[in-house]
Amino acid sequence: MSRNSTEPSPELSLEPGEAWVAFSGEADLWWLKMLKPGFRHCFVIARDEKNWIVLDPLSPHLEIAILPLPRSFDLPHWMEQQGMTILKAPITRHHKKAAPANWFSCVEVIKRFLGIHVRHILTPWQLYCFLNKENTAHG
Repeated sequence: MSRNSTEPSPELSLEPGEAWVAFSGEADLWWLKMLKPGFRHCFVIARDEKNWIVLDPLSPHLEIAILPLPRSFDLPHWMEQQGMTILKAPITRHHKKAAPANWFSCVEVIKRFLGIHVRHILTPWQLYCFLNKENTAHG
């Protein structure tokens, strides 16, 4: 069955606002232990019509996982039960300029995914504070 290439695939269409950032205190690299405990790494989870999607930028590589869990499965809650801090985060796609250049890090990947164009957010703790402030202001 052929498909018009300009027609979006509903299976890959993320719903606006359906993203969460997970913060973890785990750190395999010695220099990450200088970061705030509980906020040494971050990754994002999002959901489309059928699956949970995990985007986990690790130091040696970028992991992307599609989790075919039931829509009713509360992955953010499950991750909180595993000891992670989870914040809902809006996905912004209205920017017309490129994001500011910055170090390639877990924080920068998450900022790019969410559409955050704030240069001074460098650590997971700073990202947490920014998102927490945004959630408080809009919710």
